[in-house]
Amino acid sequence: MQTKYKVGLLRGNLLVAALLLALLALVTTTLTEALLLWLAATWLAVTALLLAFNHRRPATVPWQLLPGLLLAALLWVDPERHVTWLWAWAVLLMLPQPRWILLLEALLALATWWPLRELLGLEQWALAGLLLAALMLLGLSRALDLRALRQRTLRRARLVPGLPLWPGARLGQDLALERGRSRREGVHAELLLLHAPRHRCWSLAHRLCRLTHSFEPCYRLDPRTLAVILTSRNRREAGERREALWRHLDTRGPARVIPLHELASLADEQQALARQVAGLQVTGEATDA
Repeated sequence: MQTKYKVGLLRGNLLVAALLLALLALVTTTLTEALLLWLAATWLAVTALLLAFNHRRPATVPWQLLPGLLLAALLWVDPERHVTWLWAWAVLLMLPQPRWILLLEALLALATWWPLRELLGLEQWALAGLLLAALMLLGLSRALDLRALRQRTLRRARLVPGLPLWPGARLGQDLALERGRSRREGVHAELLLLHAPRHRCWSLAHRLCRLTHSFEPCYRLDPRTLAVILTSRNRREAGERREALWRHLDTRGPARVIPLHELASLADEQQALARQVAGLQVTGEATDA
């Protein structure tokens, strides 16, 4: 199934959930509960409308924080009416999210279960706590599985849909492939490393992808380092392309170019880039651009 259909299905589920919460808000007589339900419905609707597939920050933005707080507020305001919502904590833990959000939701679940002793009775309260803990462990296990799956996916998936921008884990394998292809086809291939401030790295990555050919992959090695494998017919053409690319990128940070047949260690070249002053340096050439 293509990702766009999965996103459409998720968007539909969120809109249905928003509609159900809106209906509950309409029949609720208490003002505080109605406001909480309307907030939850609005959040779900806005999330569904703004939802877009992007590998960039799917699990680092704490979008589960608000529903967790709303769920806790509903259980604290009227536990008798919303006690069955206690099991929703296990569902919230299933989704990929930052670890501090997982810890916060576990604490909120404990804080909403503890006051139910008088409402449920000691035996039912203890049994509900054991069942909730078991379900939350299952939800957490599912979240960890999804986190591992996402990490494996990101090692081979584009970081930005539609752009040839790949994670740095692919670069080592691609360097070996491109080095062999350049020898077979008699072309000149070189690796360009770019260093940029953290806040400008993504914009520079977009510009780099637009200024290079679609068959020339770009990589994000870390939050401040980009790389691209440039392919040209010969060394002279490579120099002309390199100078034109450097002018159009209009970046003030250091950059380093290494012909693939001279590349010995990518880690050493990254360290050399970190120590290099601003400007374009080509390995084997004395002058800087």
